Amino acid sequence: MEISVLASGSSGNCFYIANDQVAILVDVGISTKQVIKKLESLKINPAKIRGIFITHEHTDHFRGADVLARKLNIPIFATRPTIKAINLCSNKELIRPINSNAIINMRGLRIEAFSKFHTAADPVSYSIYEEKKISIITDAGHVCKNIQKNIADCDFLCIEANHDELMLENGPYPYFLKKWIKSDKGHLSNKQAALSVLEYASKKLNTIILSHLSQTNNTPEIALNTFNSIIKQRFNFSPNVSVSLRENPTKIFKI
Repeated sequence: MEISVLASGSSGNCFYIANDQVAILVDVGISTKQVIKKLESLKINPAKIRGIFITHEHTDHFRGADVLARKLNIPIFATRPTIKAINLCSNKELIRPINSNAIINMRGLRIEAFSKFHTAADPVSYSIYEEKKISIITDAGHVCKNIQKNIADCDFLCIEANHDELMLENGPYPYFLKKWIKSDKGHLSNKQAALSVLEYASKKLNTIILSHLSQTNNTPEIALNTFNSIIKQRFNFSPNVSVSLRENPTKIFKI
């Protein structure tokens, strides 16, 4: 398998995963023009994409799905409450309702949905298997049992490191928004993300991409420093850790 984070952050999220036969996107929170441009910069043919998997109904996760799905004539998978909450696609024939624990097989890729806690109708994250396992976990208020389980047996992890706790506390957001971000249905901090990996990851986890960083309450440097300072407490565990950005896609990682 291979993966690239095309974009991640509060302004838009999109994750590309593929095997030799097929590719999928997890979330399309950026425009079709941006998706195509980023794929072409990585020398990826957009025609290989045969499915879009939406995590929840917030704009930064689905805003580009309608146009891209119709342009490429590909289905969009989302839970029924998510579909009900938004106008996901104007071509209803492209919408594929799934349950929050669905398993979809697509030309050698096994895509598993799992529920999590976030302020949304029916939020899910996804793990993708072939011989190895990729887990993509963002927009979660806390590390619930489903997240623990998927961190514990993945080989490659994209995990939310949304905010630095001190930057959030001292930053410009109003009190109610700070309270929500820190709540069990808000977003994971750098520290929460790192502690979850420290406690639950197995030694086979060799690559971590920190994702969904806040532009206001975090920086790539702070996220990396916080994360690495915590996970180094484990002996014989030294995964490669990097940060995904909203502007540029990551390189293509081979799994």
